[in-house]
Parts: sequence; structure tokens; C-alpha cells
Amino acid sequence: MAPVAVRRPRRQQNRSIPDRRTRTGNADGVIVDCAVYTKGVRRPGDLPITDALEAASEADSFVWVGLHEPSSAEFSVVKDELGLHRLAVEDAIAAHQRPKLEIYGDSIFVVLTTAHYDDLSETVTYAEMHLFVGPHFVVTVRHGEARALADVRAALENDPERLKWGPMSVLHAVTDYVVDGYKPVTQGLDNDLAEIEEAVFDPDRVRGFDSTARIFKLKRQVLEFYRHSEPLRDVLYVLVRGQVPGAHEELGRDFRDVEDHLRRELGSLEHIRDLLADAFNANLSQTAVRQNDDMRTISAWLAIAGFPTVVAAIYGMNFKHMPELQTRYGYWVVMGLMASMSLALYYNFRRIGWLAQASTPVDPAPGAANRGAGS
Repeated sequence: MAPVAVRRPRRQQNRSIPDRRTRTGNADGVIVDCAVYTKGVRRPGDLPITDALEAASEADSFVWVGLHEPSSAEFSVVKDELGLHRLAVEDAIAAHQRPKLEIYGDSIFVVLTTAHYDDLSETVTYAEMHLFVGPHFVVTVRHGEARALADVRAALENDPERLKWGPMSVLHAVTDYVVDGYKPVTQGLDNDLAEIEEAVFDPDRVRGFDSTARIFKLKRQVLEFYRHSEPLRDVLYVLVRGQVPGAHEELGRDFRDVEDHLRRELGSLEHIRDLLADAFNANLSQTAVRQNDDMRTISAWLAIAGFPTVVAAIYGMNFKHMPELQTRYGYWVVMGLMASMSLALYYNFRRIGWLAQASTPVDPAPGAANRGAGS
């Protein structure tokens, strides 16, 4: 837990956001949305940022400001108006943070990591969402391709009773939204695992096909996802127990539900990770078995070819007095002996499995063409 820093608000009414700011509702701009809520109801109309921050100081009111990748200059108005701690502001601007929660006086700073699974490339991409939560304000800062919060805001605005709980209700809704986004990622990774297992244990897979590279790629994706999501468990531990300013007992139960969802996803990731290790070991074993089969096949053919080679070598020696050289049927007897012995060896090796029949090549990963609908 970071040291507690006392917040000292500083009002500067004449400051304004630089020209890069766009009007409310344009998700491509710095300010995505800015609204004041009083007793759980959004005030009509669009307020300038300074007016909105000032109005939020009224009783039973708070302001929710949504920003997208602001620069230091663009964030300065919000920072100065709300007295945000400089260390938290630096983290929010620079991004590249792991999930965490820090307390600064009567406000908190929370970092969340969103995840998105791309089924075509079988990769997981990440983005960040930072939240400043105080007695009368919520500031959300999105970095990267993090999912917009328009749906979360709309759902909360349709539930004034929940919004009455103030800024902490926004923190819960955003956290729940982020954790719910982990489930499709886990399902996509689990689908890839199923395809790998099917390919590894397919008895008719193409000779020479190796799943090692795909296993390692998926294992890296699983470990990266776990590294980005697991720290959120500590954040929720603090929120569930109400160890932050502005905590509500009712929201504590809601945060516990989010924590349960996160634990299930982390448990699924651990399960996938363990099965990947088993699949990797099984793939190595399958490769060793196939190499052993190849060596037995080669040895069998060498033995079959070895007998006629020895006989031919004997009768190829340039001796004048060899008993069979003058016999009328010597040549045919020797040829028949070589053929019969070769056939006997061939059928014997077939019987003991050293000369297996060639398998029919099949797709090493059935269902791979249908991955778009798999997760």
C-alpha cells in the first residue's frame, strides 16, 4: 500500500482544456463524457469541465469525467481542480501499470487492465483503465484499446438507486465490467487448448507435424494474461473489506461477487496452464514414440535387405571351386531362398508391428477453420 498523501484542492476557475478537447460524446477526443449526478440522477445539458467540477461540490452530488489518453497539459485542469496527487497523475498519464490500488487522503487511485482475445491470431491484447475516486468525483482515464465505458455509464444512469451511493458505485460498475471481459478471453484460450490436445493425441496426424511451437505460444499468452489479471485480486480484497475512503457495506457485497468472478477466471487460467504442461509432455512422448517407430521400421527393412545381400556377396566372390556354381538349378535355388527368407522376415516384422501400415493424412487441428465461432 502506498503512503497516504493528504489532498489539498486548488481552485483555478480561469483554466481551460487545450484545443485538442472535443465535445461530450466524441469518443475520439480527450474528454469522452463529463456529467454531474445529484441524488443518482444526471443533470441535463453539457457543462464545461470547470463548472462541472464546481457543481460536484454540492450536497449529494458528484462529477464523472471520462478521459481518453490525455497528455500532461490536457490533464492539468482536472488535476488542479481536484487536487489529485502528482504520483497518481504521473501513473495515469504514462500508463504501463499493473492493477493496483493506492490511497491518497480521502481519495483512491485504481488501475485496471482490460483484455481482448483475437481468435484469428490467437493472441491477447491489453489496455489500461485508471480511476481517481474521491468524495465528490470520479475520473476515468482510458489508455490503448480499452473498451469504452458508454454502456457502463448508461446502465448506471438507468439505476439511480445505485448511483446514490456515489463515486464508489462507479468504481464497482467499472471493475465488474473489466472482470466480465476476462471470460471471453479465458474461453478463447480454452478453445485453443482443446484444439492442441486434439492435435497431440490424434493417431492419424500428419507425419512430421509438431505442436510444440503452438503450445509454447499459447502458454505464453496464458502466463501473460495471468500476470495482468492476478494483481487485481489484491485490489478487490481491499475493496471487499471496505478498507478505503467512501466504502459502503452494500457495495462490499457487490465487490465480493466481482472477486468471485475473478477467482473463477484465475482458476480456469491455472487449469489451462497445467493442461498445457501435460500436453507439452505428451507431445514430447508422442514424438519419441514416433522416432522409435521410425527406427524399428528402418531396422526391419535393413534386416530384410541384409539376407539377400549376404548371399549375393558370398556368390559374388571370385573362387573357381564353389560346389553350387556347376549345378543345373543352383541359381534358381539361391534366388528362391533369398526371396522366401525376405518374405518370411517381412511378414514377421509386420506381425510384431515393426512395419505398420501408412496412415491417411488428416488435418492436424480439426475445427481450426471454425475458430471464429468457437469462443
